[in-house]
Amino acid sequence: MANRTVTRTYRARIRNQRQVGDDLDSLGFAASKLWNVGRWTAQRVWDACGQIPDANALMSYLKNHERYADLHSQSSQRVLQELGEAFTGWFGKRGNGDTKANPPGYRKNGDEHPRSTVTFKEAGFKHDTANDRLRLSHGRNFKAHRSDFILCEYDVIGAPGTAIENVQQVRAVYEHDEWRLHIVCRVEIAVSDSPGDGVVGIDLGICNFAAVSFGDESLLYPGGALKEDDYYFAKKRAECDKSSSREARRLDGKRTTRRTHFLHTLSKAIVRECVERGVGTIVVGDLGGIREDEDGDPTDWGDHGNLDLHGWAFDRFTTLLTYKAEGEGIEVESVSERATSKSCSACGRTDDSQRVERGLYVCEECGLVANADCNGAENIRQKVLPNLATDGGDRDNGWLAQPAVHLFDRSEGAFAPREQITNREP
Repeated sequence: MANRTVTRTYRARIRNQRQVGDDLDSLGFAASKLWNVGRWTAQRVWDACGQIPDANALMSYLKNHERYADLHSQSSQRVLQELGEAFTGWFGKRGNGDTKANPPGYRKNGDEHPRSTVTFKEAGFKHDTANDRLRLSHGRNFKAHRSDFILCEYDVIGAPGTAIENVQQVRAVYEHDEWRLHIVCRVEIAVSDSPGDGVVGIDLGICNFAAVSFGDESLLYPGGALKEDDYYFAKKRAECDKSSSREARRLDGKRTTRRTHFLHTLSKAIVRECVERGVGTIVVGDLGGIREDEDGDPTDWGDHGNLDLHGWAFDRFTTLLTYKAEGEGIEVESVSERATSKSCSACGRTDDSQRVERGLYVCEECGLVANADCNGAENIRQKVLPNLATDGGDRDNGWLAQPAVHLFDRSEGAFAPREQITNREP
């Protein structure tokens, strides 16, 4: 057993929302205005010399601008850094041949500015650990006097009473029609010794949220319960008179809570299976860019498919899996999913036609018949064990065709083998 210092982000509700809401609104609007000033400045420089100034240049240009002083200096710096990162992302797409990629735009809704996220770095906040309060700095333009600040009283969402220490950064985020705090901390956790040297591959999907390959056994975790919730809450929300109504907010909150519980339960179940099997490394397919096609345009999977795609919480799941695995001494790696759905995990042959129908993979070269998601998970596992696919050994691949299925049991709020859940039904 050893200790490790890790970064954790806690989401918190503001108890005194009525007292501090207007002040936070002013900072959120100011952040949008500063973004727009930076965007306008970048456009002028671009028109004059054909280059986009980076974040450091923008900070140098604008440090004496009136809008810069609306926020604490470090908060203003972060706004311009975000703008620079947005331009960098756009450069990257253009560099990859995406001529349709658009540069970052202005932050405006008609004639109004939206409430942008405001980041407070070390010099921009004070933390009262004894009373769960954060003192956030006004910008110079909004201070009535030198010691003026915003005092937020908070409760950690999902973990009331959690003692938060070693705060590194605070973000004020407007979500669900209210301001919340995202508190970034350095936390020391007890880390178990690695359970073993085993390697597991995880292929993330929609119908089967996760397919897990251990190399001699595979598990499927269907995402049906998550999809049912998405369709149900989308339908109920459409029946609301206004998207910002009290009922709409209640539905949003309930949907988020149920999704979060599903993802926590799934990541915990997979880590538990890994510990039992002596796994020391989890390899997860990287789905970055999945919402864009090869031309950089938004992926279009049809009405129902788009609902699934854009509600797909793969990034949230990977974050939860990573920090749960850390506590058990298991490393988590992300690898490209390129060609993993088209390649045979037994012989390495790649062919678009080998996935003969949804859920079934047949290799014409070696005769492998497998569950397509499990085949993908095994290919992901072999990304860090490349000798397995073509070592010429006589490997038993029957487990790829007959994975064990674990379903989400709503009555228990946990995952269990399909046979157990079926037996519980009346």
